[in-house]
Amino acid sequence: MKLIKQSLLVAILLLVAISCNNKPKEEEPTKPKTLRNVYEDAFYIGTALNRFQIEESDSVMASIVGNEFSSITAENMMKSMNIHPAKDTFNFELADKFVALGEKYNMFIHGHTLIWHSQLSRWFYGIEDSTEFATAVESHVKDIVERYKGKIDSWDVVNEALNEDGTLRKSIFLNKMGEDYLALAFKWTSEIDPNVDLYYNDYNMTKPSKRAGAIRMVKNIMDQGIKVDGIGMQGHWHLNRPSLEEIEQSILDYAALGVKVAITELDVSVLPNPEDLEGAEISQNFENSELLNPYTEGLPDSIQVKLANRYKDIFNIFLKHKDKISRVTFWGVSDGQSWLNGFPVRGRTNYPLLFDRGLKPKAAYDTIIALKERLDKELAN
Repeated sequence: MKLIKQSLLVAILLLVAISCNNKPKEEEPTKPKTLRNVYEDAFYIGTALNRFQIEESDSVMASIVGNEFSSITAENMMKSMNIHPAKDTFNFELADKFVALGEKYNMFIHGHTLIWHSQLSRWFYGIEDSTEFATAVESHVKDIVERYKGKIDSWDVVNEALNEDGTLRKSIFLNKMGEDYLALAFKWTSEIDPNVDLYYNDYNMTKPSKRAGAIRMVKNIMDQGIKVDGIGMQGHWHLNRPSLEEIEQSILDYAALGVKVAITELDVSVLPNPEDLEGAEISQNFENSELLNPYTEGLPDSIQVKLANRYKDIFNIFLKHKDKISRVTFWGVSDGQSWLNGFPVRGRTNYPLLFDRGLKPKAAYDTIIALKERLDKELAN
């Protein structure tokens, strides 16, 4: 009798085990279809943030920033005129909020920028002695990097130091400190925070002459044993330029240096530009006209399609070379925020980003989501 009971118990336990094994497994919840989630295995998808977005005063905008992007860049608040307005005065309030926002949403946080001739605090211009000037620049760099050590993941150490022909811009830094200021800026940053990624960032980086100058400059710094982790290619591009071939070749040439390539400040202007426009030098400004501002009542469907196709072609190249690209950052969240509404012509209505003025995703958004999903499906098969 005892043996029969034991046999029954074993049988029951076997049936329970079989039942448990046959029970369908609960499926993991599907992640929302956002830029951040769809591109998470390719590269960081980032955006530049202004004060309005950092303070999260609009719930819809805050939701877009937190859900759609995996990286953020300081649009203006870390430029010297804002963060270091006087020799003995720092204003870290908004920059601190920017970093806190990135931590809140578990984002890659990019600082922009430590050394830039434009939007430079006026007090630097009052320093006549070259040695004193160099000391002030060193303190500026080190004090800011020290504050955000371990919090900022990468820095644009030097921004826009080149002319269009690849020669060094005759900035106040070059005039006061000579060419050494470039290597010193990277050296000072890495001394304070050895773990942060260090980038050189510039526009028109697809132009052969400027590309050659950037490669020459970065190689010179690296040959001195000084750390440079990446090159930032500003993507202030247009519907038909630069060519896809120029974009791809630039990625390949920069990566050949052994550094990461970041696509920074990405936006695609749909408006005609003045013939005399030279790059993205912000000091330029031209008179507004109907010819230069044709879409004040909205973007025609035909141009919307062109914009979507342009983004698709560009992202196709990015995905082809995702092993070389660390980050793709849009210069703003929505069309209404874009700096291109005021550059190079004030008062224009431009449509360069993925979200419209009503914070709705545009066709370009849908297109680059669909592109990634299609390529993932092809790879899986």
